[in-house]
Amino acid sequence: MKPSLNKDKGCYFCINGIKEVNYTDGQLLRKFISSYAKIMPPRRSKLCSKHQRKLATAIKRARFMAILPYLNR
Repeated sequence: MKPSLNKDKGCYFCINGIKEVNYTDGQLLRKFISSYAKIMPPRRSKLCSKHQRKLATAIKRARFMAILPYLNR
């Protein structure tokens, strides 16, 4: 039996009307990173494909600028 998908919950950025994912907003980006500092997959983060791509790019830029860690210790 297939698990039912929750249709009332959608993309966090689409629901809140956020057009651009800003890499300087570390608090927002931390919501979409696992405890091992990995980017959450779309099935777990519930993001649409457009915002998942933008989120991945923003997280990688934030890591490069030392806003987010590459590893959690």
